[in-house]
Amino acid sequence: MIPTAETPADRLVLEAVGFSLSTLPADARIAIALSGGVDSSVLLDAAVRVAGASRCLALHVHHGLSAHADAWLAHCEAFARERGVEFAAERVEVSRDAGVSVEAAARAARYRALDDMCASRDVATLWLAQHADDQAETVLLQLLRGAGLAGLAAMAPEYLPAGASVTRVRPLLHLLRAQLEQYAGERALQSIDDESNADTRYARNALRHEVTPALAVHFPGFRDALARTAAHAASAQRLLDALARIDMESASRDEGRALSHDALLAFDDDRALNLMRYWMRTSGFVAASSARLGDALRQLREIGAAGEGHGLRIDHAGHALRSYRGLVYWEAGDSNEPADETALAARAISELAWQGESIWRLRQWRGTFVFADADVAAGDSDTIPASVLRRAVLSARSRSGGERMRTSEARNAPSRTLKNLFQERGVPAWKRDVPLLYVGDDLLFVPLLGVNRAALPEQVDEAESRVRIVWREDLLIG
Repeated sequence: MIPTAETPADRLVLEAVGFSLSTLPADARIAIALSGGVDSSVLLDAAVRVAGASRCLALHVHHGLSAHADAWLAHCEAFARERGVEFAAERVEVSRDAGVSVEAAARAARYRALDDMCASRDVATLWLAQHADDQAETVLLQLLRGAGLAGLAAMAPEYLPAGASVTRVRPLLHLLRAQLEQYAGERALQSIDDESNADTRYARNALRHEVTPALAVHFPGFRDALARTAAHAASAQRLLDALARIDMESASRDEGRALSHDALLAFDDDRALNLMRYWMRTSGFVAASSARLGDALRQLREIGAAGEGHGLRIDHAGHALRSYRGLVYWEAGDSNEPADETALAARAISELAWQGESIWRLRQWRGTFVFADADVAAGDSDTIPASVLRRAVLSARSRSGGERMRTSEARNAPSRTLKNLFQERGVPAWKRDVPLLYVGDDLLFVPLLGVNRAALPEQVDEAESRVRIVWREDLLIG
């Protein structure tokens, strides 16, 4: 039940929070992102009043960008404790990479940390404190940057980003900053003031302090007008996404991790670009500029569906666009580097002293090695004597580059690099990030390629039991 409101501002805030709460199960816990500023302090205070302290969890991210960051963390913890709310915080390092603004890097790090904290706790949703003024500033920024519909749609009241653990909700999105400040004053809420918010070198601050005050004088209803613009853009974007989902049905390959080159190029430019935007967004990529996407499509058309994309020079968000055997996909790395020289990411080595186990679960690889009894007499030839598995400790390792194996049973057959074998068998780059199974220091088995014959003994006891090794990804475990 919503508490009795004492003032108009009190009523508006409590009703907004109550509406968001009404969409959740009665016992669902809510995480509130608490920066310590007025907006998030109002959201937490109102959430406690409406939902109760036991259902709330305050989450704070320490960016380390300000000399006051430690004091802000202490303030947020005290603010939450005063209301009987559980508090958690995480420190992050903000990337200073060239070409990435500090604002964007801090925002990305903040959301990653918030999502990590939500994933490790029993919460149903993450509440954010953005309001109508923030929405208006976002629409203006996107307009000035020449953003498309997805940018103009600005901030959704509720959304679930790709890869996020919980839905994000903005209960205060239709309220003005002035209304939140009035609530905070009436409730005597103590909040912090981030000095960077006054720095007009940042585009959003320049709009907030120098542009929107002038707009408010000449166009008093500009916030509502911009909110309507965002709503119209969001509606149009939903229609474009519906079209992209239809196109994905014909163009998607390998559960959306790649697109058919033929199918993509069959669309006209507008439809192909819409599909690429949707594909990248649903794959978890940050939005690419229209110029970059246009250049990518131009290059893809120039090489043609039959050609290999070794000359593609499109880099985005730490990945390079690749074209291989009729498929288009993103691979970690730089387009100036040769494609897929090694595994996508190194993982810690796992070891097992094999004593006849039938399965070996590798959580960091999201899969399982299965050791099944084999019947050589029935033609099951790609097998391993059980004694080989026991001769030394088994280890699962990442590719480091240059590994070789011999797949032929002929003793004088040459060994070949894993890269060449993968290419020969048409295994796309994103499927090559598999655990290599070693026995001692010898490479024994490679998923998708099979047994390394060079690791097997020349003389084999025909009566000895043999084992077939199978690698199964998590989604295939039944």
